[in-house]
Amino acid sequence: MTGIKRNNIKPGTAVRIVLKQDQRTGKLTEGIVKDILTNAANHPHGIKVRLEDGRVGRVKEIMDETLS
Repeated sequence: MTGIKRNNIKPGTAVRIVLKQDQRTGKLTEGIVKDILTNAANHPHGIKVRLEDGRVGRVKEIMDETLS
């Protein structure tokens, strides 16, 4: 599942994000969502989130509903 719809993502969701510095390469980083930073219902580049470890990026894939 892609991360362009905000209602598909909630705290505790396991996701793969692209960090700002990795946007050119498209390298994905796995983590658990702590906060949702995008206020819009949809975003074409992915919903911006903060992971539990503090990294911020846009969701490209949703791995599982919850893993925490």
